[in-house]
Amino acid sequence: MPVPIDARAGPEIDIASIFRQEHGRVFGALVRQLGDFDRAEDAIQDAFLVALQLWPKQGSPHKPAAWITTVARNAALSAHRHQSLAARKHEALAEEAQALATAGAAAWDEDIPDERLRLIFTCCHPALSEESRVALTLQTMCGVPTPEIARLFLAREDAMAQRLVRAKRRIKETGIPFAIPAAERLEERVEAVCSVVYLMFTAGFSSADPQPCAEAIHLGRVLVHLMPSEPEVRALLALMLLHDARRAARTGLAGELVPLEEQDRSRWDQAAIAEGTNLLDEAIARGRPGPFQIQAAIAALHAQAKDAASTPWGEIHALYEELYRRVPSPAVAVGLCVAQGMAEGAWAGLARLERLAPELEGYGRAAAARADLLRRAGRTREAIAAYRVAIAECPSPWEAQALRRRAEALERPDST
Repeated sequence: MPVPIDARAGPEIDIASIFRQEHGRVFGALVRQLGDFDRAEDAIQDAFLVALQLWPKQGSPHKPAAWITTVARNAALSAHRHQSLAARKHEALAEEAQALATAGAAAWDEDIPDERLRLIFTCCHPALSEESRVALTLQTMCGVPTPEIARLFLAREDAMAQRLVRAKRRIKETGIPFAIPAAERLEERVEAVCSVVYLMFTAGFSSADPQPCAEAIHLGRVLVHLMPSEPEVRALLALMLLHDARRAARTGLAGELVPLEEQDRSRWDQAAIAEGTNLLDEAIARGRPGPFQIQAAIAALHAQAKDAASTPWGEIHALYEELYRRVPSPAVAVGLCVAQGMAEGAWAGLARLERLAPELEGYGRAAAARADLLRRAGRTREAIAAYRVAIAECPSPWEAQALRRRAEALERPDST
């Protein structure tokens, strides 16, 4: 386990984890000071090299973010003056950083939340594509390396690197400000920021890798801290916690995906469910309903049901109807069809799915919903064929395996 960041310990310090933990705070401060994404990233890497040499001997500083920022800033200034970082004594850099950590760290820490908020809003500017927003947020706020981001998006590493380069270039060339939007524009941008963070979460939730979900929840906590009066921000964190509470029960002994109705609910994280439910209650109490509050309410109803048979599908269906009215996306439409099928009968869900087919064209998970509804309706032969289509169209290999198991179960002679 990583040593606490204020420990004065030896080589067991997990320097990489500390740098990733502080990446968003430090990167935001450096971009503000240096005015350039690439210079900020290079400077953090230089500071990391200094830390690798000093921290195992001296222990990590009491204020790692202040230390990293000072060393990185000085490295960037040295490089800008065409000086070599190696020409400077590492001990001198460390002394300067420690001086800030002890003398000015308190005032410095007060400025960091605004820097992180500026960074999030810059990465989520509407001039950037949705995928670029997510990738850039992962890299700058969470310090996720490009190879990991490429794996998350099922993309080649060189293609993802180019996408990130283009996004940074667009920020620079179009003069996207490193700033929080004006008050009259803030509300519309909050929705974009929340959407990017939730996309990060859902990308991880549809894979066996928990890291993207953990990063998204971390960002959700940052947003709640920075924007405590925004109910949708609070609801976003509630939604992610309520979903993530099921993580331990979502996989079987062989690492296979276990569908919600088959999960062992005793393995659900009750502390996360309680925290998520409380956050949702606080958001609703502010009297400004929004899509994330509706989604969190749906997740809470699932989380509070003692077993699959107790799930209040009628309430969930009604919530989906309202969510679809507000956000008529393919994902919400599929959820609506499934909820209607569970509340009123599989035939009703299939009929709704048929009516919505034109707007679901090309959405990979629509075929999986149709297959499941056909199975519930007892139309086994059609369900098997539909599962084959769903497997071919499924965007997640992990989810495709679960669909394959259901199809194979229906093909067995003793299946009903």
